[in-house]
Amino acid sequence: MADTRFPHLFRPLTIRGVTLKNRIMSTGHDTTLPTDGTVNDALVAYHRARAKGGAGLIVTQVAGVHETARYTSHLLMATGDECIPGYRRLAEACHAEGCVVFSQLFHPGREIMESADGLLAVAYAPSVTPNERFRVMPRALSAAMIDEIVHGYAQAARRMREAGLDGVELVASHGYLPAQFLSPRVNRRTDQYGGSEANRARFVEQVLCAIRAATDEAFVVGLRISADEREENGLSGPEALAACQRLEPLLDYVNITTGTSATLGGAVHIVPPMAYQNAYLAPDAARYRQVLKVPVFVAGRINQPHDAEAVLAAGKADVCGMTRALICDPEMPVKAEAGRTDDIRACIACNQACIGHFHRGLPISCIQHPETGRELVYGAMVPAKAGRKVMVVGGGPGGMKAAVTAAARGHEVTLYEAASQLGGQALLAQLLPRRSEFGGIVTNLSRELELAQVRVVRGLRVTADLIAAEQPDLVVLATGATPYRPEIETDGQVQIVDAWQILKGEAKAGGRVVIADWRSDWIAPGLAERLAGEGSTVSLALSGTHLGEALPLYVRDDIAATLHRAGVSVTPYARLFGTVGDTVYFQHTASGEPVAFEGIDTLVLCLGHQPVSELEEQVGALGIDVVGIGDCMAPRTAEEAVYEGMVAGWRA
Repeated sequence: MADTRFPHLFRPLTIRGVTLKNRIMSTGHDTTLPTDGTVNDALVAYHRARAKGGAGLIVTQVAGVHETARYTSHLLMATGDECIPGYRRLAEACHAEGCVVFSQLFHPGREIMESADGLLAVAYAPSVTPNERFRVMPRALSAAMIDEIVHGYAQAARRMREAGLDGVELVASHGYLPAQFLSPRVNRRTDQYGGSEANRARFVEQVLCAIRAATDEAFVVGLRISADEREENGLSGPEALAACQRLEPLLDYVNITTGTSATLGGAVHIVPPMAYQNAYLAPDAARYRQVLKVPVFVAGRINQPHDAEAVLAAGKADVCGMTRALICDPEMPVKAEAGRTDDIRACIACNQACIGHFHRGLPISCIQHPETGRELVYGAMVPAKAGRKVMVVGGGPGGMKAAVTAAARGHEVTLYEAASQLGGQALLAQLLPRRSEFGGIVTNLSRELELAQVRVVRGLRVTADLIAAEQPDLVVLATGATPYRPEIETDGQVQIVDAWQILKGEAKAGGRVVIADWRSDWIAPGLAERLAGEGSTVSLALSGTHLGEALPLYVRDDIAATLHRAGVSVTPYARLFGTVGDTVYFQHTASGEPVAFEGIDTLVLCLGHQPVSELEEQVGALGIDVVGIGDCMAPRTAEEAVYEGMVAGWRA
C-alpha cells in the first residue's frame, strides 16, 4: 500500500508523449562506467538498478554531439549510428521496470577538462573569452561550425529516438556551450549570434528547432539551465529566466540547477557537499514555476522523500532530482512508497565516491553502498552454500557492513564493539563543523544491522581467549586505528594534542593554534574552522601542496572558502619538526628551509593514524580463518572500510 505521507511525490505526471509514474528523477550525471564512448553492460546494469528501485525518470549522462564536445576522455558520444544499439539496450532495461528515460545532449564549449591522450585540446566557444577554472583560452566558433554543431544536436536526438528513448535534455547549465551563447559577458560576438538578447538566444533556438524537426511529436525535449551561475561574470538569474521565457514554446520542461563549471566557487554547486542545506534550490525553481507554463524540475541536495514531498507540496517544482539519494540507495523510491522510510539509506553528501571518483577518472560508487557502480559483480546477493559462524570484531562502518553482508548471505553473525556505541571514527567526523550528516552512515548501517538480525555486543573488548571460547568459523577484524604521534623535539612549552583529544573534549586549544596536517583531508581544515569559530587564531600547516589535497574537489573548495572567510592562514609544503618556547618549527618539504610559527600555545597533530592489529596474529595462531578490513589493515577512509567489509561478507 502506498504511503499517504507522500501524495505529491507519487502522483503521475504526463509530459507530451510520456507519463512519469512518480516525481523522482535521477538527473544526468557522469558515471565513468563507459570505456569506449558507448553504452556498455556496466552502465545498463547501473541504471537498471535505479529503475527497478522505483525511479520515475532517469536522465542519462551527457552525450557528445560533435567531435569538439569531448570534455573528458570517457565521454559518451552520440555522433554516429553505432551508439544506437547500446542506448536501445539501456532504454529497454529501464522501460521494463516502468521507468522513463531521457538522454542529455551536450557540448561543453570552452569547459574542457582533459583529453584522451594528455594533450591540451582546442576548445571552441562563442568568443575568445577565457575559462578560469581549467585555464582554457577558446577559439571563436565560425558560422560554419555553429551549423555543424546544430546539426550534431539534431542527429544525436534522432539517434536517441531511434534507440527508443523517451526524450532528450539540452544541457545549457553550468556554463556549457548554450549558456555561453546566452551570456553577454562570455558571448561578445557582433554577428547574428551576439549582442541583443534575441541574438544571444539564437543558437539555442536553432538547436531546439533542429531537434524537433529530427524527431516526432511524442518525443520530449527539455532544457537544463542554471537559475543563476553564482559568478559575477556568469549568466545572471534574470538573464537565465528571460532566456527560458523566450525558449518556452520549444520546450516540454525546464530543469533547474545552479552554478557554473567555469570557476572554483561556481563549480561547487554542480554537486553541492553536505555543508549546503537540503533542497536549497527550491526557491529558485519556484521563481521559474511562477512564470512558466511547462513543468519545472529541480535538484540540489534533495536526499530524502520528505524533502521532495515538501518541495512539491509547496508548489515550488513538479519533479525532484534525487540523484545522490539513488546512488546511495537505488531502492529509495519503493521503500518510500511502501512506508519503509526508516529503511532508506540516506545520502550524506560526502561526494567521495560519486563525483569524487569522476574527478579521478574512476567509475562511480558510494561509500555507504559500494555495490553502486559494481552491479555486475555485487548487484544481486548470492546466498551462501553453507552457513558459518562469523565473528566481526569492531563496530565501525567497515565492521557493520561486513556483518550486514555476511548475515544477508545466511551466516550466523555476531558483531562486537568495545565502546558503548557503534560507529568508530564516524562518531568523531560528525563533530566537525558542517559535517554532522556524516553520522548518517552510522544511523543507516545500524538500521541495516537490525533488518539483518545481526547479534550486536557492545562494551566488550574482544580478546584471543574470547575468540577461542566462541570458536567461530571466521573472524573479521575491523579494529580500526588510533592517532599517530611521532617523536618530535620539544621543550614542553607548547601544548601538544591530537585531533581526537580536541574532538572528544579531552583537551582545549589556546588562543594561538597551529595545526600540523599530514593527511590533507577534511580533519585538519574542519578543526581549523571549529577552533577559529571558538575564537582562536589558527594557522594550518600542510605537508601537501594545497589545502584538502586528498578531498573531493567541491568539498575542498567549499572548505577553502570557509577558512578564508574565517581568517585561517594556510601554509603548504610544511613538515612538522618540533617546538622551542612558544615557536613551532616546520621544514619546507621542497626547499628544506625552516618555517617558524611564533607565539603559539597549542599544536594540534593531524598526522594520520596507526593500525590496531594485534589480534590478527593471535587469531591466526588459533587456526581460525581471519580477514582484516579497513584501518586495521592500513588507515585510510570510510570508503575503503565499507568496501572491504562488503567483500569480506561476500567471501564469508
